[in-house]
Amino acid sequence: MMAGNGALAKLDVGVLSAEQQEKLRRFKIRTRVDNETYLRSHPEVEVLIGGFLRDVILKRPADIREFAADHFSNPNLHVVIGSKVEGNME
Repeated sequence: MMAGNGALAKLDVGVLSAEQQEKLRRFKIRTRVDNETYLRSHPEVEVLIGGFLRDVILKRPADIREFAADHFSNPNLHVVIGSKVEGNME
C-alpha cells in the first residue's frame, strides 16, 4: 500500500508547468481582487456574516446547522440587515 502512495507522491512533483503555475498565480490574484471589489460594493455581506457570528458566539447553539438554518431563513432578516447597513452608512 505504501508503495502506491509513494508512486503517487512522485507523480505530483512539478505537476504544473511554469506557465501553468504563472496562470494559476494570476488567477488567484484576480480572484482575490474580484472578491474584495464585490465585498466593498456589498456591505450587507459583512453585516450578515458578522451578525450571524455574533449570535453564534453569544448563544452557543448545540446544533449549529439548525441554528444557521433558522437564522438565515428568518423572513425579517433582510429588514434587520438593511437597517444595520443604513445605520453603518450614517
